[in-house]
Amino acid sequence: MTTEFLEIDGGRLAYDVSGQGRLIVLSHGMGDNRSSYRGVAERLVAAGYRVACADLRGHGESTVGWSSYTRTDTAEDLLALIRHLGGPAVLVGHSFSGGSATIAAARAPELVDAIVEISPFTRAQKVDAKAMLSNARYRKGMLLLTGTGLLRSVGVWKRYLAHAYPGTKPAGFAAHVAALDTELSRPGRMAAVAKMGMSAPTDAGAVLGDIRCPALVIEGTLDPDWPDAAAEGTAIVTTMPPGLGHLETIEGAGHYAHAHFPDRVAATIQTFLTDNTRP
Repeated sequence: MTTEFLEIDGGRLAYDVSGQGRLIVLSHGMGDNRSSYRGVAERLVAAGYRVACADLRGHGESTVGWSSYTRTDTAEDLLALIRHLGGPAVLVGHSFSGGSATIAAARAPELVDAIVEISPFTRAQKVDAKAMLSNARYRKGMLLLTGTGLLRSVGVWKRYLAHAYPGTKPAGFAAHVAALDTELSRPGRMAAVAKMGMSAPTDAGAVLGDIRCPALVIEGTLDPDWPDAAAEGTAIVTTMPPGLGHLETIEGAGHYAHAHFPDRVAATIQTFLTDNTRP
């Protein structure tokens, strides 16, 4: 893919575009980069979509030094990219960006046809003390996420990634983590990750009831970020306006279903769009 750049107030965003057809914009989560969507993007392009993959501010080939790193900031970045690419678009956000997709859809319904949120942090969170004692997967995930934020440690983040991809790792996992190690070791990168991690998703939760487009929430059944990821997904969907939200689970997936099981995720997105939106 050829990297392109969008200059906006405060910095420069990196992205790539491939394919022809209806526009889909893919936005990754904190501590990652746009290549995590490679498998999903290839399948969506083959299915007849025009697909843009973007690096979050402070990540990948995008610049650092932004004044803030909230979900609202990322929502505005994504809306700027959609305008630049001649939207409207279907907006897909993973984890941190799932909340940003909600905000973008609520703020600019004319630019967002539908949203897909993969393992999204879209509601206010609190540690489940009971689950910390009884659920080893959740306990380890929370300790590693907390350690990453407090220590701003690439090494701890890599341990979290290994935990968040349960079971057999996907092809290219080691190379992807090695690339992230190099990227996140650059000045300012882990500071951006830490700031995103400290940014509460209350801005996204406040507008869940304001979206006007169909929305799909995808949860991995083995996601360590929640004691029960399906229950979190259900809570998000039920906060949306009636009839707009849909929940799908990916059996055996952790927090990175799109990178671990791109066939299943791409097929789930295509079915959702066919059944719930107009081309």
